[in-house]
Amino acid sequence: MNGRFAPSPSGDLHLGNLRTGLLAWLFARSTGRGFLLRIEDLDRVKKGAAQRQLEDLAAIGLDWDPPVVAQSERLPLYEEAITRLTAAGHTYECFCTRREIQQAATAPHGPMGAYPGTCRNLTEKEQQARRDEGRPAALRLRAELTEFAITDELHGEYRGAVDDLVLRRGDGIPAYNLAVVVDDADQRIDQVVRGDDLLPSTPRQAYLATLLGLPVPHYAHVPLVLNTAGQRLAKRDGAVTLRDRQALGETPAQVLGSLAESLGFPGADTPRELLKGFRPENLPREPWTLDPNGLLQPSSQP
Repeated sequence: MNGRFAPSPSGDLHLGNLRTGLLAWLFARSTGRGFLLRIEDLDRVKKGAAQRQLEDLAAIGLDWDPPVVAQSERLPLYEEAITRLTAAGHTYECFCTRREIQQAATAPHGPMGAYPGTCRNLTEKEQQARRDEGRPAALRLRAELTEFAITDELHGEYRGAVDDLVLRRGDGIPAYNLAVVVDDADQRIDQVVRGDDLLPSTPRQAYLATLLGLPVPHYAHVPLVLNTAGQRLAKRDGAVTLRDRQALGETPAQVLGSLAESLGFPGADTPRELLKGFRPENLPREPWTLDPNGLLQPSSQP
């Protein structure tokens, strides 16, 4: 079985991305799993970004098991899953625009911002009328419950909202929540390590996996890296990529050392050194606050 890291090729990885990739590698290698890389390129893609991301991961000492796959090469897998869900009565067409959804009330008894089910029970005549207007149709999941529980290695049992999530967008592109579930099962990924900002979306992914008869992975949602304003680190915050840090005179080994120190491993220069003493239960539970305009000096957020 395998763990994985799955970046979106929208630009260079920043230090928060690299830290999460390092953690995903540590979780996988410390448990004897394979470690896979997947390029999630169904949305924004910047030319050359995927290759630069692979180079940066290799520069800090990470290795992975081939092949590296891209979601854009796997569209038939997603369509097959959609066909299965539709045949089982678990989907419906949605003709709502983004603006209409934003202006609509939240679904009764659903989480704030949940799709209110506007198109859930349209008649065939009503559906055809919307097609005749030229409205593109997204495909949504017809969820049968509003909550689902998962178990996370760092957060314990977590119960989160499930709504009628989009499976295929109006432009025909499979949606992230579907693609990630199909990919993880197809690649025999049973361990998912990612930022804890994605924890709220995990119950709906786990629920979707059960509808497809797929195994639910083991999860570990790890703390993010924040800027000095307490916001999630972003490229606009300054010198936050490996190449930025190298331009300031820091080596990839020094960058890795700072990431390692932020995880409670001072003095480690390679991922293999971190692996010797890696224990998930000893990981920090708070975000790492980073001033990207200074030297890489880890400091926990109070």
